[in-house]
Amino acid sequence: MKKYKRNWLLKGFTRNILLLGLISLFTDLGSQMVFPLLPLFLTTVIGASASVVGLIEGAATTTAALFQVISGYLSDKFKKRKPFVVFGYSLSSIAKPFFAFAKKWPSVLFTRIFERIGKGIRDAPRDALIAETTPKTIRGKTYGIRSAMDGVGSVLGILLSIILLPIFGYKKVFLFTIIPGIITIFLVLLIREKPIKYSTDLKQKQKSYKIKFSFKKLPLNLKLFILVGGIFALGQFGAAFFLLKAKSVGLTDSVALWLYLSYFIAYVLFSIPAGSLSDKFGRHSILIIGFLLFGISCFGLIYANSFISLLIFFILYGISFAITDTCQRAYVVDLAPTSLKATALGTFNMVVGLVALPGGYIAGHLWDKISPQTTFIYGIILTIISVILFMLIKKKK
Repeated sequence: MKKYKRNWLLKGFTRNILLLGLISLFTDLGSQMVFPLLPLFLTTVIGASASVVGLIEGAATTTAALFQVISGYLSDKFKKRKPFVVFGYSLSSIAKPFFAFAKKWPSVLFTRIFERIGKGIRDAPRDALIAETTPKTIRGKTYGIRSAMDGVGSVLGILLSIILLPIFGYKKVFLFTIIPGIITIFLVLLIREKPIKYSTDLKQKQKSYKIKFSFKKLPLNLKLFILVGGIFALGQFGAAFFLLKAKSVGLTDSVALWLYLSYFIAYVLFSIPAGSLSDKFGRHSILIIGFLLFGISCFGLIYANSFISLLIFFILYGISFAITDTCQRAYVVDLAPTSLKATALGTFNMVVGLVALPGGYIAGHLWDKISPQTTFIYGIILTIISVILFMLIKKKK
């Protein structure tokens, strides 16, 4: 029994998965030395409004999404993953230190978009590479492994930002991201890629797929799931507004960062279990739980006004994000045609990202013009709509 458990724990930890996990770890270490500080930096130092915060976060996500569908399509077309992964991670690593030179919010916006272009280029080919190097029976687990290591990097990055911010200030903390960026660039060069081979029939089908028509060629269940993911993302405004909620009840920047850390610890702890549970019980049921937990988090933050109550809902949001971030990718791959994994992932990420810009702006506008509570009610409404539509998708056997 012990041997079985040991084998199960080690299963999926291949060379590429470990490398991609470490790359994600160091990338997110640098990212989380910057991204949780940006809403605080924008509102405290630059004097930007919540609408500007929402605009920047939405624009960043949308930019990544636009490049994901292009890189996913090109990755499938040329049957190459590594070049996109290398270039994307390198671009993101180079961009982060430039936040230190921002004096006005448009400079933050430009740098954020530039950094997200790198994410857009790398993500779909990387996720396709994971799918192609692991058996389907542990696909959810391997996505969970990468997400968990990503989360470990986030936790370390947040801890470093908490420690370094009072000593060096915002801009010098941003400059420190050069170090994890160099490590990331070195590690990404070590990835190995096996040649992708399709059958003659699949090759003929692939030739007929044009990027502008690819959505029509996707299965009905996948189209419905892309619609569900888009509606959910429209109301999933992200951790930036959770941090603004902490500030609105009188907590300091450092205390707000500790809450953000609790969110990522929950994300790390639940990423692998979420993926494994989806392998065992099906992605459909587990994803519904993830959607509902986000809605519950939003409902709780309407009334939360103390550190403890905020802590509870930050943790719930972390669990929700662990489930949706891990299982949505695996579910897209499950539903996608064999020769269009990266294209399907890119299409899904594009739709999810395109709605992030209006979603972030709407959330910020509601916050500024009506009340913070209205922003969270908006998230609850779209979560309910997403769950109802998701019930129409036939469960994957």
